[in-house]
Amino acid sequence: MTFLTFSDLNIEQDIVDALAGKGIIEPFPIQEQTIPLALTGQDIIGQAKTGTGKTFGFGLPLIQRLGADPAHGVKALVVVPTRELAVQVTEDLELATSNRSTTIVSIYGGKAYEGQIEQLKAGAQIVVGTPGRLIDLQRQRLLDLSHVQEVVLDEADRMLDLGFLSDIERIFQAVPDVRHTMLFSATMPAPIVALARRFMSRPVHIRATDPDEGLMQANIKHLIYRAHSLDKDEVIARILQANGRGKTVIFTRTKRAAAKLVEELKDRGFNAAAVHGDLNQEQRERAMAAFKAGKRDVLIATDVAARGIDVDDVTHVINHTIPDDPDTYLHRAGRTGRAGKTGIAVTFVDWDDLHKWTLIDKALEFGIPEPVETYSSSPHLFEELDIPQGTKGRLPGSSSHAATAGAPERSSSRPPRQPRQSDGSGESGDSRPRRRTRTGGSDRPAAQAADSAPKVESTGPDSTDGDGAATKRRRRRRRRGAGTGGEATASSPQPASDGE
Repeated sequence: MTFLTFSDLNIEQDIVDALAGKGIIEPFPIQEQTIPLALTGQDIIGQAKTGTGKTFGFGLPLIQRLGADPAHGVKALVVVPTRELAVQVTEDLELATSNRSTTIVSIYGGKAYEGQIEQLKAGAQIVVGTPGRLIDLQRQRLLDLSHVQEVVLDEADRMLDLGFLSDIERIFQAVPDVRHTMLFSATMPAPIVALARRFMSRPVHIRATDPDEGLMQANIKHLIYRAHSLDKDEVIARILQANGRGKTVIFTRTKRAAAKLVEELKDRGFNAAAVHGDLNQEQRERAMAAFKAGKRDVLIATDVAARGIDVDDVTHVINHTIPDDPDTYLHRAGRTGRAGKTGIAVTFVDWDDLHKWTLIDKALEFGIPEPVETYSSSPHLFEELDIPQGTKGRLPGSSSHAATAGAPERSSSRPPRQPRQSDGSGESGDSRPRRRTRTGGSDRPAAQAADSAPKVESTGPDSTDGDGAATKRRRRRRRRGAGTGGEATASSPQPASDGE
């Protein structure tokens, strides 16, 4: 079987060499279909999902059409919906232009204006940006779009979802009427079709197949578990110790859940990072760069922040909370099993979200109407994910491993009852032993700590251990405000006894 190369698609040698230096030799199907037409200046509508190789599909023709040494000033504009995707596209275009004088600038919010303005003034020829910041700079006359020859709209349907359609129309009004335009979208809702008809000239519609489409079920192992919310962290921690586990992406529904989970996993000893909207752009870029470079092997993300995750060696995807619809499920699961590699997608379905799973199951024809009830000690969890027997939810040497080592593990045959209990399944992420308000004699220090708070009343036989009179005297003294030691004891609980 003969494989095409980028040279076969008439891509110039300096670009071919730049790609080959990173091991990129053979084009993906969308690149094979898009590049020859785009090189001739044909307007294109590309229907393609993230991860199909569309960036080089539009990027290589765009770069080549500008020439090896383009004049200073913005000649090409690539509009993307999110900051992360802007960074990803910029990195890909910088790779392709590494043997040319062409310069690229990323324009997006959440980052200082000064650096972006300096690059524009220095004569950057290609701008990759999000609609809001692009319009902002254009209105300030800091971004001149009057000489743009190439326009690309990437993930147009996502821009529609985020409410950018009117911004896109403003951008088209700022660029010349005569230009080469390419639009890429995973789906083609009516407003996107109308946009294409209005601003494109007789476009050719290319429906690109995913390089792994048709192999989706074979390449990705889908595991669906009905899980208890208080046991999820423990289950995840054990999955992260599975044999062969490489880079892992964990999706959460909210920014708060992402921030909470990253701290919990760090406490358990895992090398985790997060990308979500509560982080500033510099923090998000650092987290993404660390994940791509392998310095962090667990990335926790919300759906919007995850749009820039384009990493080929992700082995596991975990849906901490079920996605809202089939398309989002496919987008999340598609972070693994890329470029012909295999992957595992694990989805937790809460009791309240079973109706969402029913819709996804029917749409994607999984044939799993009832997810199996799963806990951190379930034998099938260890078998299906190849987790070594005896694996616990903390890595040896983690910050609280010493506190829990040797402690009896509570059975997970039923959902955990105490959300504050730090046995690896709680939400608090606090690994310190908790105080008890009612204890037996073996827990004397914890009982004293509880007694130090005046509002706690302990009655009945458990409140004394042959030392009841002394305990009552101490309590009376504290109530009179005779000493401050009780306050110190209450704020700094003594370690619980062995076995706590």
